Amino acid sequence: MSLGWPGNVLGFPLEELAQIGLHHTAGWLTVRRKHRTQPVGHHQPVHVSNRFSPLNDAPTDKPTMIIGSSIVRNVALDTPATIVKCLPGARAGDIKSYLKRLAKDKRKYSKIVIHAGGNETQLCQLEVTKINVASVCKFPKTMSDSIIFSGPQPDWTSDGMFTHMLSFNRWLSRWCPENNVGYIDNWKTFWGKPGLMRRDGIHPSSDGAALLSRNMANFISPP
Repeated sequence: MSLGWPGNVLGFPLEELAQIGLHHTAGWLTVRRKHRTQPVGHHQPVHVSNRFSPLNDAPTDKPTMIIGSSIVRNVALDTPATIVKCLPGARAGDIKSYLKRLAKDKRKYSKIVIHAGGNETQLCQLEVTKINVASVCKFPKTMSDSIIFSGPQPDWTSDGMFTHMLSFNRWLSRWCPENNVGYIDNWKTFWGKPGLMRRDGIHPSSDGAALLSRNMANFISPP
């Protein structure tokens, strides 16, 4: 920056002005600014923050999962954040394998409802069915706050199947409470109501699927 005062500038001799950083050149007064730098040790850090949290850090409610064989194909719940996964022909071991894949992705659920056992029971190996069901119920405890087992409906395909399914249901009604697993007693609500089952005697009809859905919904979120 230059100030145009010739000769004595502002009443001060030029020698004195030079000592304070003012220089006279061709009748002009030139100001040379000195840049001072603070020592690094005295530099105050600048704190930068973002008051908006990233989307992936926002808390989200863990969903409820219903997983089972073709019995749950038409199950539908009005409960928010409910996922229904149907694995046609699945046995307890197949459901456990599917849950293991989800566990590798660190999936978490508030509740997991399992409907299985019917396809094993058709093999007339009740003790094997018990072992498999116990295994699949214990594994998801690592990925869910609550495990619930949806019990079977009466099977009218043959006297042998009816007997096996009845024994399986009785065992479940005792085993689940003893092992901190929720138990939905579908047998009681389906008993004596043939219209709730299809002609094959295995799969629920549309009314049966609606009842199965209500049984699950009432257990998950009691009215």
